[in-house]
Amino acid sequence: MSGFLGSVWWMIVSLGLLVTFHEFGHYWVARRCGVRVLRFSVGFGKPLWSRKGRDGTEYVIAALPLGGYVRMLDEREADVAPEQVTQAFNRKPVGRRIAIVAAGPLANLLLCVLLLWGMFVIGRPDFAPVIGQASGIAASAGLERGDTVLAVGERATATWSEAAMALAGAAMAREDVQLHLRTAAGVEVDRRLPLSRLAEGTSQQQAMQGIGLVPRHQLLPAVVGQVEPGTAAWGVLAEGDTITAIDGIALDSFDQIGPRLQALGGAASMIEVERDGERLALEVTPKRHEDPRGGETYWALGIRPAAATLPPYDATLRHGPLAAVPAALGETWSLARESVAMIGRLLTGRASVENISGPITIARVANASAQLGPAWFLNFLALLSLSLAIVNLLPIPVLDGGHLLYYLIELAKGSPLSERAMVAGQYIGLAMLAGLMGLAFYNDILQLLQ
Repeated sequence: MSGFLGSVWWMIVSLGLLVTFHEFGHYWVARRCGVRVLRFSVGFGKPLWSRKGRDGTEYVIAALPLGGYVRMLDEREADVAPEQVTQAFNRKPVGRRIAIVAAGPLANLLLCVLLLWGMFVIGRPDFAPVIGQASGIAASAGLERGDTVLAVGERATATWSEAAMALAGAAMAREDVQLHLRTAAGVEVDRRLPLSRLAEGTSQQQAMQGIGLVPRHQLLPAVVGQVEPGTAAWGVLAEGDTITAIDGIALDSFDQIGPRLQALGGAASMIEVERDGERLALEVTPKRHEDPRGGETYWALGIRPAAATLPPYDATLRHGPLAAVPAALGETWSLARESVAMIGRLLTGRASVENISGPITIARVANASAQLGPAWFLNFLALLSLSLAIVNLLPIPVLDGGHLLYYLIELAKGSPLSERAMVAGQYIGLAMLAGLMGLAFYNDILQLLQ
């Protein structure tokens, strides 16, 4: 399946599942509160399939699968027969109306826990949280190549993805964080990472670069991809050679070649390589090159690395069925706390609006997650379900949170808001939602162009 078609398909599957669960939450609680549900629709637009249940509800699958809705009996929308008035939504006590509206986001929250539980039980393959390169802020804090990140603050980090997520959250808040590490020598130490030194407005995508951390699995192997004509390596090294050592010092990644050559100061060096199953020792004298960006000179062989490929996974995030329950609850709480904190940073200007993504990014990530296997896809669905829950609870009219705000005001003042006030709120909510969606689409398109 092509990237575009795959992205569209997995976005439809993801949103269809999550929105259906959301609407089922409204439906289930409405029925238990004595409200008559007229239609339960998966998708919008023209019905492709429909069936009327014994309870009188029409169940529909519609043409546009990116959403859904539950239509309840309500005197504000149509005339209601006198014998059905007691089943109308607007006639129910405000407490029941609050329960019905809140049930959608709560259903997504519950689904997040269930999906994370499934992910933990299946086991999510990942990379070990081992540092491959430390520079800038990370190096100044004492982090070194080969250190394993055991915990970021109070959060244990069994894999690199967990470490990266915890570090990104702290970076967005620009808060210093305590790291618990195991060095390459096997000694456990604590280091304080001064993330308050990060530049204002650092985006989530720029967090690792700003900190100065490169994980071990992202380092390029010391494999020659191209030899530049007329350089020191021309006629000596060949494409496909794996450089294993320079002057007896072992190498395990391409980034180690440059510093080793500078340390030798341009002297003739013995380059040990593996070529077609043979081990060779070749003498090469580096040549001095000039950096076009800064005018500085450096010693180089004149080679480029081979195309980057990720190594096999070397860690798995997994729990047994019972241990996965508290793990899923704890992970949901951590993700929810960080999501709410991010919204707060966006509103106060402490985080860039570049962090807001829309349906194009959702489609791309859905496709990528599906290709990585069921555990990664469940992880993605859990994050998306939690995001839907939190966004729907925002106090914006037209969203569930806006309706909850109306009902809380009704509880406080003892009477419902006027129709005029609610209609005005709906217009304001639609304008806010349109602006938010426009910004999300803009960021998505800009990211594609970049």
